[in-house]
Amino acid sequence: MTAQSPVLIARNDGEHFHFLNNLFTAKVTSEESNGVMSVMEFIGPKHFGPPLHRHDVEDELFYIVDGEVWFSCGDVEGVYETGATVWLPRGRPHTFQIRSETARVLQVTTPAQFERFVAALGRPADSPTLPEPEEIDGAHVAAVCAEFSIEVLGPPPAPFDDGNKA
Repeated sequence: MTAQSPVLIARNDGEHFHFLNNLFTAKVTSEESNGVMSVMEFIGPKHFGPPLHRHDVEDELFYIVDGEVWFSCGDVEGVYETGATVWLPRGRPHTFQIRSETARVLQVTTPAQFERFVAALGRPADSPTLPEPEEIDGAHVAAVCAEFSIEVLGPPPAPFDDGNKA
């Protein structure tokens, strides 16, 4: 195995993508980690949540930098705030939903490939800003997910009632 070079990256640096109405920024890529991990930071708007899905290849770790996010994995669920860490093992159906106005989350996947998925489904962004919301084509999302061994199992969670957090 070749010795890796360190990756030192400032807060707003990295390759930016508009992805499912979120801003994703690649912090450590598959190439930089020699396939060990992908590190992405995402900023998402209130009520964003991916469809219920399962990763067959990678585990995911989320660190909530700022905001409040509800996570569900199997029969385990909860609302987590700034400073919380959530690990979701591969092979387990899961989803999440942003509960605050926005959330900034650091996402680590291992082994690496997630930034390639984001690039395949998203589009490059010139600056680190949230995109204007667009209609999401669920069939296209499912097709790209399948290319990366991610199976869509159900729809995104319904928007929560602000008076009921769980």
